[in-house]
Amino acid sequence: MNAKKRDRVFLFMILPAFIGFVLLFILPTIMSFAYSVTNWSVYKPNYKFIGLDNYVQLFTDTKNIAAIKHSVTYALVITLVQNSLAICFAVLLTRKSIMANMVKSIFFLPAVLSVLVVGFLFQYIMTSADYGLLNSIIRFFGGSPVNWLGNEKIALYSVLSTQVWQWTGWSMVIYIANLKSIDSSLYEAAEIDGASKSQSFRHISLPLLYPAASFNILMSLIGGLKVFDAVFAMTKGGPGYASETIMTTLIREGFNSGRTAYASAFAVVFFVIVFVISKIITFLLNKWEEKIS
Repeated sequence: MNAKKRDRVFLFMILPAFIGFVLLFILPTIMSFAYSVTNWSVYKPNYKFIGLDNYVQLFTDTKNIAAIKHSVTYALVITLVQNSLAICFAVLLTRKSIMANMVKSIFFLPAVLSVLVVGFLFQYIMTSADYGLLNSIIRFFGGSPVNWLGNEKIALYSVLSTQVWQWTGWSMVIYIANLKSIDSSLYEAAEIDGASKSQSFRHISLPLLYPAASFNILMSLIGGLKVFDAVFAMTKGGPGYASETIMTTLIREGFNSGRTAYASAFAVVFFVIVFVISKIITFLLNKWEEKIS
């Protein structure tokens, strides 16, 4: 088979995926940008160009600003906490132990569950009603019950804690795979030179965790910015707008209120936020890679 014929075969092989990508991602993205400068609504088939009015309204609405702030805060906190815990667990579970494989399975198991299932489960566990499991345990030990999902100061972090529980094991498995790929002779040389385990971790393990860290940090960050399922299942964005995120606001405005063009403007803002934050994180990760290479 000559080179041109082989290239045509490869082109036909990727064509279905490319068509799907264009129809399901590129085209909707372009349409979102186009609709965001109109007054289009599912309830008003006739629409007209209104310029940047949707964006002006979006950034003058305190609820929307709060939703953006909550999403960014959620993404940054879950990225930091999830990856810190995952690295600690990965280091502990790479040691040879009879129970290590069982513990790995237990830690990874929550990642298999649906986010909605986990959300509804923890809504029951954290409810402030008399049958709430978590508050029942607190009462048993003589403490006062906590309104986990009804207190505007902690509702968002209550949701966040459930997602840390669910996804830390998934990140941990990736870190374990990375740790096992590190040449053991590096640790042996460090031990001969008198380095402690903490020094070996700081100067060998941590720098060489770049491949896993770069993947996990980006996935955690983007997943945190896109959070919807857990918030919807546990708080519906409440109390008030205390746990409202970009995605819950976008769904509410686009589908519940029928303000499709306004929701499209929010989607464009979300796209820009994700793009900018991803670029910043990628830049920092590249600087890390330059230091260890």
